[in-house]
Formats: sequence, C-alpha cells, structure tokens
Amino acid sequence: MRIGELAARTGASVRALRYYEEQDLLVPDRSSSGQRHYPEGAVDRVGLIRELYAAGLSSRAILEMLPHAADGRATTALLDRLAEERDRLDARIGELTDSRARLDSVIDGATANLRTGRSCRPATG
Repeated sequence: MRIGELAARTGASVRALRYYEEQDLLVPDRSSSGQRHYPEGAVDRVGLIRELYAAGLSSRAILEMLPHAADGRATTALLDRLAEERDRLDARIGELTDSRARLDSVIDGATANLRTGRSCRPATG
C-alpha cells in the first residue's frame, strides 16, 4: 500500500509516517521510481509505534522494542523492556511529585509572607 493509504488506515499523518521512517521504525519497500510501498503488517506496526509514543517512550526505546513485537505478539523480552520503561516513568513521577511539593512549600511561605508583610527574601547570616 502507498503512504497515503497507510496514513488513512492508521490515523497517522503522512508526515508522522515519514518521521517513523527517518527513525528506522518503519521501513517501506521502494518502487523503481522511489515511491514508498508498505506491507499489510505496517498497519499493526504503526499502531504499536503510536501507542508506545503515547506512553511516553522515545524513538530509541521504541526501536529497541520493535524486534520483540514483529509478529504482533509480546515476547518476554518486550515485556521486560516495557516494565523497565514503566519503572523509569514511576521514578520520574516521584521526582516531579517531590518538585511540586517543594514548589507548594515556597508558594505557601510566600503567601504567608504577603499576609504578614514580611520580606520573601531568605535570611542571610
């Protein structure tokens, strides 16, 4: 199928499909005139790529995972790699939650200082 048909069938833009190709996530065959032709399995592959991007994975991480999902079935290696990504996201969520708590503390302190008329500058000494 041509790139326009793949875009229509997957909901991905032609531009996104070209980006996937640049990242080696999607490899079309080429006609003698250079036109892209995709096999039927590209529909599922694009669906998986889009799902992994939506989950926050980088193109490099997706590229590492795709060989473990080539036939549309999850392998142990794929599940292990997905669990690693989930753990990475959990750690990042924890860091962001801590940052938000610190920011809340600064906001609360500044708000209290505004109410009492005190300076927001830290004490020097």
